Amino acid sequence: MALRGWRGTLARVRQEFERRPTFDDALHVEPLDVPFEPFALPTSAKPLVSVVIPIHGKIAYTLACLRSLTRHAPHAPFEVIVVDDASPDDSVERLGQVEGLRLLRNAHNLGFVGSCNAGAAAAQGEFLLFLNNDTQVMPNWLDGLLCTFGDRSDCGIAGSRLVYPDGRLQEAGGLVFADGACWTSGRFEQRDAPAWRFRREVDYVSGASLMIRRDVFDRVGGFDMRYAPAYYEDTDLAFSVRAQGFKVYYEPSSTVIHCEGISAGTDLSSGMKRHQVVNQATFAAKWADALEQQPPVGTSLLRALRWRRKGRILVVDSMTPEPTRDSGSLRLSAILRLLDEQGWAVSFLPDDGRASDEEIRALGALGTEVLCRPWISDLPHWLRAHGHELRAVMLCRHTVAGQYASLVRKHAPKARLLFDTVDLHFLREQRAAELSGNASMARQALASRKSELALIEQCDVTFVVSPHEQALLAAELPHAKVELLSNIHEVFGCHRPYLGRRDLVFIGGYGHPPNVDAIRWIAAEILPALRAHLKDIQVHVVGDIPEAARNELSSPGLVFHGRVPDLAPIMERTLASIAPLRFGAGVKGKINMAMSHGLPVVATGTAVEGMQLKPGVDVLVAEDPAAFTEAVVRLGSDEALWTTLSRNSLHNVDRHFSPRAAADTLRRVLD
Repeated sequence: MALRGWRGTLARVRQEFERRPTFDDALHVEPLDVPFEPFALPTSAKPLVSVVIPIHGKIAYTLACLRSLTRHAPHAPFEVIVVDDASPDDSVERLGQVEGLRLLRNAHNLGFVGSCNAGAAAAQGEFLLFLNNDTQVMPNWLDGLLCTFGDRSDCGIAGSRLVYPDGRLQEAGGLVFADGACWTSGRFEQRDAPAWRFRREVDYVSGASLMIRRDVFDRVGGFDMRYAPAYYEDTDLAFSVRAQGFKVYYEPSSTVIHCEGISAGTDLSSGMKRHQVVNQATFAAKWADALEQQPPVGTSLLRALRWRRKGRILVVDSMTPEPTRDSGSLRLSAILRLLDEQGWAVSFLPDDGRASDEEIRALGALGTEVLCRPWISDLPHWLRAHGHELRAVMLCRHTVAGQYASLVRKHAPKARLLFDTVDLHFLREQRAAELSGNASMARQALASRKSELALIEQCDVTFVVSPHEQALLAAELPHAKVELLSNIHEVFGCHRPYLGRRDLVFIGGYGHPPNVDAIRWIAAEILPALRAHLKDIQVHVVGDIPEAARNELSSPGLVFHGRVPDLAPIMERTLASIAPLRFGAGVKGKINMAMSHGLPVVATGTAVEGMQLKPGVDVLVAEDPAAFTEAVVRLGSDEALWTTLSRNSLHNVDRHFSPRAAADTLRRVLD
């Protein structure tokens, strides 16, 4: 009751009496009772990862484990080392018929700890992955763990999401309390619940599926033999790695089925399992100083799970960000990553309630919990239950903040309320009205202005993306706290010189009105003007464009690519990017993205507003088709100009739109 609270305790009671099938069909568990036939593992002579599987009998489980490795072969090259610890059955005979397997035999029984160390000593890979023989792997089991090391330079150990054959969650990383007692997070919960689907730092991960760099394993002396034959060796290894300055991560994209108790039983008073009690005392004595920093005995699970986090922050946007879709998604994803890096427990809620498995996985890799249907019905219900846990709430866009600002104040009284404008809604509407001359649009812009300014006054801090918008709001609302949190881009660099480049690119989808107008202008006037001087020039449009619009706009030289996973190939062969925006607000991600690749940009004054760019030095500015044509012709014949713009573009992104600048703003506002 102290750990879970009364709600958690009642939920646990319900779990105990819930009837479940023995196997979850969605997991495709390998059967144990199939007749043995020799098979081959898809291993490599030059492995990146060495999978070490210690065994002591239970050959049916070992073979099922190996068959699952064959069924779900990883992309990374790997080897499999099975360490036979004096098995009492015919394990050696059977395993000798499995091709691609390295079989080691202990001269006498060494136990789990000794067998793991023996397998590690024989390994050839840069990484070690310790795997129990009573496990079965799922797709991405190995590659997911490798990605953790690739994404997190401080990763010392990565562990899988462990599930029971019946589909329930077995472990999502472990907690260690001040007395050395361990708690496996998420046991018996639904494995796909939001709380267990994001990467996070944990105290330890189970040795049933644990990856570590081989040099780090050697540096800390491997598994400590004082825990032989088994139990607490994985927790001790995690503390040893943490003492070296690394972190231990739980990685939910790597899923492994674990038949817990098959190897050692579950009775703490007999057999192998009795060592669990004895080794806790050994562990507590060895790590007495480190344990002083762990949660005290009796700390609630909710608090213990976030023990190292500054607090919980909720971010709400209209939909789940997808970086290849639009600039706003790219920026928000970067913000979520920075919040995690700064030590916040980050939750994201899409107002439309939708998030695909791939989107949940992508945000999970950033350390973000995704609160979506069917797990969460809507924000009001969630706030009523969890608002008291929040230290900050960021509401993105005028349409979202307008709905929920008052509700956040009511149900999250301890939370700092942040309004991320993304761009000033009323400014964009006002400019669209001016361009069209439409009186109805002008009235809508005035209404938006009134409500958006009221929101800014209501919130503790407002984020804008450009100095121009910051200055505008300073004049309108001098007492409001308005911070600059602009677009966030990595500097990819220019990897191909001027010679051989041709054609132009426009980045932007049809879901944004300024883009719709720009693409129509390109098709109707700008491209024809260009082709009058440069006969074969093409404009490559990258972004979601409906089929009907493609058919309507189809014209010689206009090439639609749709959404692409990687912009680099187009950026490296085109001469320039164009941004003929005639209205809009905020900072233009299409310009940032081109410049991050060192690609010169030709744009309208509206497009470069607030981006701290000097015409003729950082960017070429054009306001009509003739001026766009003149600028492109100049770039095509002046290598020195192209090179200057390319170099200055990279400098502009690094100086004003880097993760470093955004991190400083977030730290100042939240700390």
